[in-house]
Amino acid sequence: MKQPLVPVMPLWLTWLMVALMIGTLYWIIQAVPEQEVRQEIPYSVFKTLVREGVVDELTLRGDRAEGQLSRPRSIGPDGASAQRFITRVPSSGDESLLPLLEQQQVLVTVEQAPGEGGLARLLIMVPWLFLLVVILLMYRRTLGGKSGPGGLSDFLDKGIHLQANVPRVKFDDVAGHTNAKREVTELVEFMRDPERYRRLGADVPHGVLLMGPPGTGKTLLAKALAGEAGVPFFSISASEFIEVYVGVGASRVRRLFEAAKKAAPSIIFIDELDSVGRTRGTGIGGGHDEREQTLNQILAQMDGFDSSEAVIVLAATNRPDVLDAALLRPGRFDRHVTLDLPDRQEREAILAVHTRRVPLGEDSDLATISAGTPGFSGADLRNLVNEAAMAAAREGTDKVFMRHFEECRDRLLMGTARTLAIHPEERHRLAVHECGHTVVAFHSPHADPLYKVSIIPRGRSLGGTQQLPDRERQTLTEDYLRDRLAVLLAGRVAEKLLLGSVSSGADDDIKQATSLARAMVSRWGMSEELGPLDLRQSEEQPFLGREIAQPRHYSEHFAREVDAAVHAMIKQAEVRATAIINANRRPFERLVAELEARETLDRDTIEQCLRGDAVELAAAEPLSANLVPLPASSDMERRS
Repeated sequence: MKQPLVPVMPLWLTWLMVALMIGTLYWIIQAVPEQEVRQEIPYSVFKTLVREGVVDELTLRGDRAEGQLSRPRSIGPDGASAQRFITRVPSSGDESLLPLLEQQQVLVTVEQAPGEGGLARLLIMVPWLFLLVVILLMYRRTLGGKSGPGGLSDFLDKGIHLQANVPRVKFDDVAGHTNAKREVTELVEFMRDPERYRRLGADVPHGVLLMGPPGTGKTLLAKALAGEAGVPFFSISASEFIEVYVGVGASRVRRLFEAAKKAAPSIIFIDELDSVGRTRGTGIGGGHDEREQTLNQILAQMDGFDSSEAVIVLAATNRPDVLDAALLRPGRFDRHVTLDLPDRQEREAILAVHTRRVPLGEDSDLATISAGTPGFSGADLRNLVNEAAMAAAREGTDKVFMRHFEECRDRLLMGTARTLAIHPEERHRLAVHECGHTVVAFHSPHADPLYKVSIIPRGRSLGGTQQLPDRERQTLTEDYLRDRLAVLLAGRVAEKLLLGSVSSGADDDIKQATSLARAMVSRWGMSEELGPLDLRQSEEQPFLGREIAQPRHYSEHFAREVDAAVHAMIKQAEVRATAIINANRRPFERLVAELEARETLDRDTIEQCLRGDAVELAAAEPLSANLVPLPASSDMERRS
């Protein structure tokens, strides 16, 4: 259960408690009698002095008796002269003492024992004093920044970063994303000269939502906007708004916006907005929880912007589908900028930025590297450059060569190379499987060009056939998808033709082929029997590349038709792969032998093996209109 913050104590009440504490201590001190110098004497000497009539006063405190003589005299064992004395009364009592004192007319005073007086009161006050100290310490923490580090001010400012200097990042440091930079360029002009817009009655959007897959540079673009405009940059992750205490998130939102308004013109950047900006009403107990209070405060603060305040709020998310509708309405985050995965030219530009301080070898070609990294984000490319530089440093070279990039690229795509004791028979089957993919891909006119084939185990894969697209595809044609299906099933077909049996090595191939064929039938209308119908069973999440199940909205009849069309499409692709391998049997066997000998073959070696006496497949049977789809164009490079 969340706990409320400690309430701030009024200042007058604090000073009143301090005054009471001081008064109590003064009373305790006054209650303890002064300790003067007294001469301690034996009890028998004390009674002698009483009989002589020289004792004027006597105070009894338990078993102690303190008295005063009429005049100083020598009463100590060392002959010292004193007027006040102290002695001990027998614990059993002396019945003759009180009559003697009355006879000599001594003034007798009876008081409590020392343990029952001031010291006892002091011990009683200790718990209250401790409680008062605790209250004062708690109040001191609530005072905030003036109380030093660790106060409430520091706690509420946790996660809020104000850069004293303007960010040094510029648009030149953000490679690619031409459209996104064009979208935010006018915001830079507004931050530099807001009066020019106000004279024309224009209000620049105060909220800009940056959307895109992870690693595409949303945070970098926000910093570059502040750097180009030359304004302070406030940043916080939306998850840092939420704490165990109720009200902390809303308080941090207020402090963040107040600081930005004081420093205007300025930019506020909220990363991972979906962590607090999800649709309201989904929490426990009606949804009124800390996250929704924080979201309400963000909405209120963005509504409170004055048109004269040059404050722009940027937010980043890779889940725009879960955001509350109130965040996306005009007046809040009404401008949406999408940052997609970079294409080939953009990847080359990003690599050029990340290799500015990296000494490249003579054979390092950024264009070739960018072509071999489809689907890589900006963060992936930065990691690739860093891994290649580390590999070169381990090797002891002065420059980063192409082999370092290729090795690190393969490791990032398929995992680290493993050393496995593979039986020769199993190794031969693996070579046959991979060469099946290679031969069919080589003789399929619409398939992606081959890059390399390897039987070196990496990650969870025992080998792989890699293809690289010669151009960026925004749409996938039916011819391309049909060739892709044949390539996926070619490994299993090769095992069956040359070895007479199949193995579990085709597990991932069958999974991809089935998924692709079902998408072609149920999503893209590539089945002549079913036509253009939406018969999908799941909905793909934007930017994340994964699908979520949803209730089926078609009948059992169509479900059976979809299954039949998918099955026919898979079988036809298998027939095509069989025909290509049979027509190129001798080059295929030569390629298998070469792969077993060298373990990894590049594009040139593959062409030499397959073009020797390759038989052209004059008229391969056209695949039925029911084939399989790839989830995304980034899957141009697949391992078997």
